[in-house]
Amino acid sequence: MAAKTVQLDVVSAEEMLFSGAVETVQVTGSEGELGIYPGHAPLLTTIKPGMVRVVMKGGEEEIIYVAGGVLEVQPHNVTVLADTAIRGEELDEQEALKAKKQAEEAIADSSSDLSYAEAAAELARALAQLQIIRKVRRK
Repeated sequence: MAAKTVQLDVVSAEEMLFSGAVETVQVTGSEGELGIYPGHAPLLTTIKPGMVRVVMKGGEEEIIYVAGGVLEVQPHNVTVLADTAIRGEELDEQEALKAKKQAEEAIADSSSDLSYAEAAAELARALAQLQIIRKVRRK
């Protein structure tokens, strides 16, 4: 009989944010959306800024924001090594809105200290945070 859970560890440079048995993990990899279930084939990929959606035993859900990193999938465990990881309910909406506005201004202003690529990356991170904040509120 196949395993019904897989061990998930979400680690940032600062701390171990999550460790436990989960039914599924959803994350945005470099090539698109990934759904990881127990028994998934081994995989190593970079991840984009966005949401890691974790479904634990019994259907309880947790949402974690990651600002990029690496995903490793092995037969019995999944590891997310994130540049930055924050629990969805701990995200600050005002800070995300401020970062979004600053990034949009930097993109529009060619004389900005930020390069276009840096501003676009900052905008992507801010938009991902705002999307997660909205999703957490709907729960």
